[in-house]
Amino acid sequence: MLWQNGRMAERSRDVVVIGAGAAGLMCAIEAGKRGRSVVVLEHNTQIGRKILISGGGRCNFTNLHTRPEHFLSANPHFAKSALARYGPQDFVALVRKHRIPYHEKKLGQLFCDGSAREIVSLLEAECAAAGVRIETGSLVREVERTSGFRVETNRGTFDAESLVVASGGLSIPKIGATAFGYDLARQFGLGVRECRAALVPLTFAAAELAQYADLAGVSLEVTARTGGTSFREQMLFTHRGLSGPAILQISSYWAPGSELELDLMPRCDAAGLFAERRVARDRSEAHTILGTVLPKRLAKRWLELRGLAKPVASCSDLEIEALSEGLHAWRFVPAGTEGFEKAEVTAGGVDTDEISSKTFEAKRVPGLYFVGEVLDVTGHLGGFNFQWAWASGHAAGQFV
Repeated sequence: MLWQNGRMAERSRDVVVIGAGAAGLMCAIEAGKRGRSVVVLEHNTQIGRKILISGGGRCNFTNLHTRPEHFLSANPHFAKSALARYGPQDFVALVRKHRIPYHEKKLGQLFCDGSAREIVSLLEAECAAAGVRIETGSLVREVERTSGFRVETNRGTFDAESLVVASGGLSIPKIGATAFGYDLARQFGLGVRECRAALVPLTFAAAELAQYADLAGVSLEVTARTGGTSFREQMLFTHRGLSGPAILQISSYWAPGSELELDLMPRCDAAGLFAERRVARDRSEAHTILGTVLPKRLAKRWLELRGLAKPVASCSDLEIEALSEGLHAWRFVPAGTEGFEKAEVTAGGVDTDEISSKTFEAKRVPGLYFVGEVLDVTGHLGGFNFQWAWASGHAAGQFV
């Protein structure tokens, strides 16, 4: 390592990658395998910080059922090429190569048996084998276009033929997320679609907060719907609103000010349940009956709020009809989301119309590439965003 006057001297590389996350490291590995000299610049003091906290610390590193329809983008066709060229089994082969034990949790979601640290170690080992140098604690101060690119950092200046932006999105700023990638895209005249928090809990407006906040911890299966999109998964009441897989999934499609609809009993016909008990002249309280299919705390609160804290036999046909409709289509307008602090990913980003879906190079700026979350491609919950990182990084790595 060369130093001059207390700072690192200028160095030339074929490729500079900004961001040592999943997409950036995969791109660096593939470029290194091709004999390209590569340096990865990471402003954090450790690499793969988002990998380390993912999947409850076990890293949901891919999903076996990955298909283009699991991704949200202004251009739904953009992701198809990269996903076809590098699929879940390709990354699984890499995991097996490094003898990392893993398991399928559900719905094709693959997790490490041990720790997410094993995935980071895998990437470090592959970088080392490909001759890739990783520089942590490297804060990029300025990027200039020369015959290639000049990247000035707090640890020196790098010149490169190709520059790869793998700086991620705005989600989870406490681990270093910034708007760097979007700012750089704009610097070079590229469009950036509006960014918003995705895969994020939703918050209640004042009325719902007063009625349901103390149900925090209650969980149940629901079907969540908005704008023609629906997900059937678990939902969790929180002190501020709603979370759980169903809510995180639907949040990527929910627009501020729009209505959310929840079917709280997707496996059961509420009207039929009460009608059956009335025919049998059941004298049980309505909440007791509803508590056989819903969490008891929720069942009791739901009926109290609707003036139905009485025996089911005392409920009229109209009351049961209204109750059933509400349970199967609870409609309200969330106040908002928990924001980027709690969002797993960022929706929106660098406009894919500006980027080649084959090479990931900016169409109007030769040598400039964007991969991973910084692009306007957002996966569903369950390992899809990691598969996008691997696929986009792998694709770009063949061309940088």
